[in-house]
Amino acid sequence: MAALETPRREASPGLASRYAAIRDRSVALAEPLSAEDCCVQSMPDASPVKWHLAHTTWFFETFVLERYEEGFRAFDAAFRMLFNSYYNTIGDRHPRPQRGMLTRPTLSRVLDYRRNVDARMERLLHRHGASPALLELAVLGLNHEQQHQELILADVKHLLSLNPLRPAYFGAPAAAPDCAAAPLTWHGFDGGLVAIGHGGEGFRYDNETPRHREFLAPYELASRLVTNGEFREFIADGGYREPRLWLSDGWDWLASAQRSMPCYWLRDGEFTLGGPAALDPVRPVVHVSYYEADAFARWADARLPTEAEWENAAADQPVRGNFSGRGRFHPCAAAGEGLVQMFGDAWEWTRSSYAPYPGFRPAEGAVGEYNAKFMVNQYVLRGGSCATPEEHVRASYRNFFPASACWQFSGIRLARDRG
Repeated sequence: MAALETPRREASPGLASRYAAIRDRSVALAEPLSAEDCCVQSMPDASPVKWHLAHTTWFFETFVLERYEEGFRAFDAAFRMLFNSYYNTIGDRHPRPQRGMLTRPTLSRVLDYRRNVDARMERLLHRHGASPALLELAVLGLNHEQQHQELILADVKHLLSLNPLRPAYFGAPAAAPDCAAAPLTWHGFDGGLVAIGHGGEGFRYDNETPRHREFLAPYELASRLVTNGEFREFIADGGYREPRLWLSDGWDWLASAQRSMPCYWLRDGEFTLGGPAALDPVRPVVHVSYYEADAFARWADARLPTEAEWENAAADQPVRGNFSGRGRFHPCAAAGEGLVQMFGDAWEWTRSSYAPYPGFRPAEGAVGEYNAKFMVNQYVLRGGSCATPEEHVRASYRNFFPASACWQFSGIRLARDRG
């Protein structure tokens, strides 16, 4: 979360309607789950669904209502500490690895909290909806909530994968298409001095700014994402056993994690949010770490793109694809000609470290904490995934995770230098 850009005046009824739709979507994502499902924390990097529902509400109460509501009174004063995430300037926080210990408040109490804050936000938006500063915080809060909607899906998948019953989050796994993988072709770009970063109207996080120029050597991008079938060839060729393919930290990670295949792969298939499924060779491989993506690229006599290369290629592409709104929550096989799957299906690892752009300035106040202080030991991913809300993505969007992260819907697009 961080700074943003909004129109000078946004009609409060439109924002109120968007607010209600996004907030309802979070609750809908929790509906297939039991109260027990919503309380468990499967690992320190994940959070219980109940915590996500409470924290996103905490954001609006703490950053919007506390500042703008007349006669503000907290729903529950204890929630200020319990559901604070990273905001040191706000005050004390409950330790992140212990979020699963919060059996109280109950899920019912958290949902009461959401309803209370939503009713107060609705009144506030209709009364003060033309205030640019209020609009800025409200729009930021909605984008923050959409981030957590994606985290809910990723965290639930990790949680259910650890259950020996291997339960489905919803329905059944999607049937494999009866088709071959689209052939991988290469698309060339001249490079030169190109502009990247957010420009123009609309929301953006502060880490997408300022728009600036970078020099790119001529390069090529693969037409689509790497598939399960192609990654299986890497495994069969001893990819996980060949140290020359791996970064030193990656090789150590392999040993400590005892990894020999991507996260959620099974001996007889893969685990999906629809439960166990056959491994479809034509769908993109997902849930790979940066280490695995980098090793595969070396094996394929290629490399990962830089984020500037990726954004330069994506700048003229329409933002459409397999996003969470389709309800599949699993990547689809590539279709069409040209550069495909640039948006949706899987976040694409780049080889760019997550660092500030030249001239970067974090947002002022507590909301500026999120991005700037994490600009170390992480890599940038681009494009969104099958768990991302479509309206939340743009070509300049910079996601970021440590090299070992693989519980997110992360995949691989190859790049190479053009001679």
